[in-house]
Amino acid sequence: MTQSAPTTDPLILTLALDPETFARFDGLRRRHFPQALNHIPAHATLFHHLPGLHEPGIVETLAALMRTQAAPEVAVTGLRFTGRGVAYVLASEPLSAFRGRLVEHFQALDDGLTAQDRQGWRPHVTVQNKVDPATARALHTDLEDSFVPFRFTAPGLLLWRYLGGPWERRATFSFG
Repeated sequence: MTQSAPTTDPLILTLALDPETFARFDGLRRRHFPQALNHIPAHATLFHHLPGLHEPGIVETLAALMRTQAAPEVAVTGLRFTGRGVAYVLASEPLSAFRGRLVEHFQALDDGLTAQDRQGWRPHVTVQNKVDPATARALHTDLEDSFVPFRFTAPGLLLWRYLGGPWERRATFSFG
């Protein structure tokens, strides 16, 4: 973990992907996400905006809860057309339940959770965004034609600091 002090910059919590799954999704993202806007690797976000000033407590909570959680199996069940992009849909009851436990802990923070992080969670990995709808529709059709559902085991979680575009990795947590 980087040793710099906490700041007001928000923190983002994402699912770590196994190497094969990461390579697959990140390769698609590099090919189809507008290059000028692609500052971050492929990811599945659990929380979009955790309060940066609470980083030490967030790290402590994650470290403690991760020890009690087995690595979840995650199903990649299909594709979602987002209007201006394409995402792969993820499903995992154990991961959803674990995120629910995190919601309970993070709501207690002084700044709480944002509306986006309180609303229903629809896990996905975005491989294209912010393109013309016709371009997105064409990619969605192309990827859907060859899509075969698959599963992977998620090794852990990644905590990032949002820096106005790029992200800085702050910590890695392993399940179990």
